[in-house]
Amino acid sequence: MIEAILWTGLSFLSGALPFAVWLGRLKGVDVRAVGDRNPGAINAFRAGGKWIGLAVMLLDVSKAAAPIGLAYYEFGWRGLRIIPIAIAPMLGHAFSPFLGFRGGKAIATAMGVWIGLTLWKVPLVGVISITIFYLLLRNSGWAILLTLITVGVYLAVFLPQPTFLAVLALQSALLLWKHRRELRQPPWSKSTHKSIPLEPGL
Repeated sequence: MIEAILWTGLSFLSGALPFAVWLGRLKGVDVRAVGDRNPGAINAFRAGGKWIGLAVMLLDVSKAAAPIGLAYYEFGWRGLRIIPIAIAPMLGHAFSPFLGFRGGKAIATAMGVWIGLTLWKVPLVGVISITIFYLLLRNSGWAILLTLITVGVYLAVFLPQPTFLAVLALQSALLLWKHRRELRQPPWSKSTHKSIPLEPGL
């Protein structure tokens, strides 16, 4: 029990590391001052350029993949015990204590979760799906929803493990809540973002 709590806490803190904000500061920019004010990889590309954006994307993926991969493959955590460990990095990213319990939309971190659990299998399906759906719809919320459905079908057919399906269900709840504004728009409507004032100290 104590081990599970420690692993989950470690996984949460790893996911909470706000690399987008930290690397943006190295270039003298605040990624939360552009786009949808989201401290994630997309706004890192917008505010810091391609190299900052790429670095943030890789780090956001890795901060989830590393603790989950270690727990799952190296220490043999399976079944119900792996579920909170697998969800914790996304919660850490979405509600980072380093940012006053605010955070990003956890898309890259979600990809890291599946790298930690399945290596290339689910991430490949996810990347292809979200790319196709976003190019077709230009709406990130609906692209995420359709990608989650596609991944669910893939898991049900090729990797029908209850643990994976439970992780996907919890993951879906968080991702869809984080994209609730985009989902209120028609599927074919390009995502739009309203400016959200920064809170003092963030």
